[in-house]
Amino acid sequence: MVDKNQDNFLSEVEENKEKSSSKNSYKVLARKYRPQNFEDLMGQEIMVQTLKNAFKTNRIAHAYILTGVRGIGKTTTARLLARSLNYETETINEPNIDMLELGKHCLEIMESRHIDVIEMDAASRTGISDIREIIDSVNYSPSSARYKIYIIDEVHMLSKAAFNGLLKTLEEPPPHVKFIFATTEVQKIPLTILSRCQRFDLKRFDHDMIKLLINKVCEKEMVSIEDPIIDLIAKASGGSARDSLSLLDQAMALSNDGNISEEK
Repeated sequence: MVDKNQDNFLSEVEENKEKSSSKNSYKVLARKYRPQNFEDLMGQEIMVQTLKNAFKTNRIAHAYILTGVRGIGKTTTARLLARSLNYETETINEPNIDMLELGKHCLEIMESRHIDVIEMDAASRTGISDIREIIDSVNYSPSSARYKIYIIDEVHMLSKAAFNGLLKTLEEPPPHVKFIFATTEVQKIPLTILSRCQRFDLKRFDHDMIKLLINKVCEKEMVSIEDPIIDLIAKASGGSARDSLSLLDQAMALSNDGNISEEK
């Protein structure tokens, strides 16, 4: 027979666990408001329209390279592209930019845990041995998705030997393989690699775009913010959406009452 006091104690423990979990589950603004589809990408209309046209006419490249300053959305765009390439619902079973609902593989790709979408950070894995792993695995078909997709972030950090090792595979990849590269320093990438990729230069956010983004986020977070503060954030962010939201996070923490003003 369970003691009532023990039962009450266990209930309190579970309740405290739930409270603690909700307190620790705070997501920083840059993650919370990460674009969930191509329509959410601000300032990248030319790239989105180009991809739409390419998908409609089945002119899908085997390799893409996304360039731009830090925090502009390169990794987010790479994951969106991976989702659209592997998009599959009950009614759609082909690559599709207009992802009106979550597809079969979308959630796993968004959370970086899909078996057929491999993400690699070239800043920490720069050598030829890391690229050999990719070369050896490209010949195997995808486990569940349409394409096996390799997302290589900070690709300019790869060594010369690694680039050379990747060249042949990039030139003649299997039909089930796609590459998506992201870099902040495109000038460091060999021309032999660049010439084999479809390149998109993501636009830096201007002052008006930063202002629009901050106002949207503040409205959703039910926070008021004065224009001079937005101007300061826009100037300090250097055109980076992630940096602007990180600064807004700090300002919100400093104000602590939902009202961000110069006085504070």
